Amino acid sequence: MSKLDGNERWKSKMLLTEHKEQYEKRHEHKQQGRPTPDELNQIRDFIIYPHMITMIQKCIQDLGFIHVSLKSVLVRCMEYLMQRTTDDYYALKKELRLKNIKVLEEETNDGILYYRYFCRGYEEKFGVVRESMRTEIILRMTQYTNEIGTQLKLK
Repeated sequence: MSKLDGNERWKSKMLLTEHKEQYEKRHEHKQQGRPTPDELNQIRDFIIYPHMITMIQKCIQDLGFIHVSLKSVLVRCMEYLMQRTTDDYYALKKELRLKNIKVLEEETNDGILYYRYFCRGYEEKFGVVRESMRTEIILRMTQYTNEIGTQLKLK
């Protein structure tokens, strides 16, 4: 039995959710050192998204100069791809910041892009081959365009 059990004053007090989360986080085990495989995938995605955004921007600019009968539809699809990609990129950026992971571009050598990442005090180099990056970009673009198709089917 504690000192506050018989005290009626404490029954009406409310606990804010932020305070509860902070209290629960205090007892969590803090992860240290090397990133998990899931975090390495997030680092890879963080590297790929800016390249995807650049490709989509270039495609939208190129569509401005082409005379095609369905130009407006293509431009709207590209704008949707741009919106989805930037939304995912900024969500991932925020998540990496919360996990205390920082990624910096370092160098390009023989078709391999090298980046340095800092993860909770651990520092390592991360290399991405251009061909694997192209493949991953194609898969992502296919996934986003399939989303457009499913949304059109629902309407």
